[in-house]
Amino acid sequence: MEPNRPVVSHAGLGSRASGVLATNKVLRNTYWLLSLTLLFSGAMAGVSMLIGAPYGLSLLCSLVALGLLWFAVPRTANSAKGIYVVFAITGLLGFGLGPVLNAYVHGFANGSQLIMMAFGMTGIAFLGLSGYAITSKKDFSFMRNFLFTGILIAFCLGIVSLVAAMFGYPLQPLALTVSAMFAGLMCGLILYQTGEIVNGGETNYVLATVTLYVSIYNLFTSLLHLLGAMAGEE
Repeated sequence: MEPNRPVVSHAGLGSRASGVLATNKVLRNTYWLLSLTLLFSGAMAGVSMLIGAPYGLSLLCSLVALGLLWFAVPRTANSAKGIYVVFAITGLLGFGLGPVLNAYVHGFANGSQLIMMAFGMTGIAFLGLSGYAITSKKDFSFMRNFLFTGILIAFCLGIVSLVAAMFGYPLQPLALTVSAMFAGLMCGLILYQTGEIVNGGETNYVLATVTLYVSIYNLFTSLLHLLGAMAGEE
C-alpha cells in the first residue's frame, strides 16, 4: 500500500493564488499612484515657492484638501473619479506646503539643509517601515485603535497650539510635543497601512494611497518642525 498522502484541494490553492495576485496588484497600484502623487505634490510645492504664495492661501488649500479627504474620497474611492480626487488633495497640500518651505529657506541660515534633512529622514523611514511590513508580512491591525485615538488627540492638541499662537501666546513646548507625536504616529500608520495591503485587509488602492501620502506628508512636516527647533540657525 502507498503511504497516506495529504489531500490537496486544488480549489483552495487556486483561491490562495488569486488572493496573492490580488494583493500584489493592490500593492503595485498603490505604490505607482503614490509615486505619481508625490511627484505632483512636489511640483506644486515648487510652483507655490516660486510665486511666493502667502500663508493665507496655504491655509485655504489645506482646508479644502481636508474637506476633500473627509467627504469626497469615501464617495469616489471605488470609481475612476477617486484618482482625480487623490491628485486634487495631493496637489492642494503640495501647493500649501510652499509658504512653509519658503519660511524655512528665508528664516534660517541653514533652511535648505533642514528641508533636505527632513526629506531624507522621511524617505528612509518610509522605505524602512514599508519594506519591513512587506517582507515580514506581520499583521499590524492591533495598532488601529491606538493610532486613530492618538491622531485625534494630537490633532486636538495641535488646534490648541495654533489658536494660542494666533492670539499671541505661542506654546512652543506643546507645538514640539504635537510634532513629535505626529512623527511617531505617522510611522505607525505607515506600518499599519502597508500591513493591511500585504495581508489583504485593504483592497482599495485609492484609499491606501491617500493614507500613505498623508502619513508621508505629516511625517515630513513634523520632522521639519522638530529640526527647525533643534538645529535651525537664525
